[in-house]
Amino acid sequence: MSNRDTICSVSRTYTLKARAQRQDETRQRIVDAAVELHQTIGPDATTITDVADRAGVGRVTVYRHFPDELALLHACSGHFFAQHPFPDVEPWRAIADRRERAQRGVREAHAWFRATEAMMSKTLPGMRDHEVVAPYHAYWREAADVLAGPRAGKLARAAAALALSFDTWRTLTRDERLTDAQAARVAVGLAAGAP
Repeated sequence: MSNRDTICSVSRTYTLKARAQRQDETRQRIVDAAVELHQTIGPDATTITDVADRAGVGRVTVYRHFPDELALLHACSGHFFAQHPFPDVEPWRAIADRRERAQRGVREAHAWFRATEAMMSKTLPGMRDHEVVAPYHAYWREAADVLAGPRAGKLARAAAALALSFDTWRTLTRDERLTDAQAARVAVGLAAGAP
């Protein structure tokens, strides 16, 4: 291989890497734009044109990266949940006392709800049963099982689910205007007090 062939090969490799990096950056701008729109106007009101405008690209570019809205929704939810990981339920499992376990679980759940309120408030009402929200529901079902404890009956499990619900947190803190501490006390009472 001559020097010229080597230089051309290196140049091609560099050009391909630079192009791939630009494509990744464009894709991320599109996802970031969609996430911003979802937490301000909601996914139901967000159009591909809105996303393209916010990302500074054309509609064709959005569709080049995401062939349909479902692909974009999956990318957005994956990115959002990577940025806002759910509380780790494993330390809850290690707490034998039901009230202590409820206190820790509720405290961590409520902190997560506060940090993600803008997105959850706009997303859950219109997309509660959408497939893209299935991992969210699966996580909170598992969290309720852990909070209730391994030998919990149906009522205790239901109380734990209610204590770990975004809707419950929102009702307590927004509608009833309770402080975080008061909301946690009510939620812990639900989770720890059920038979």
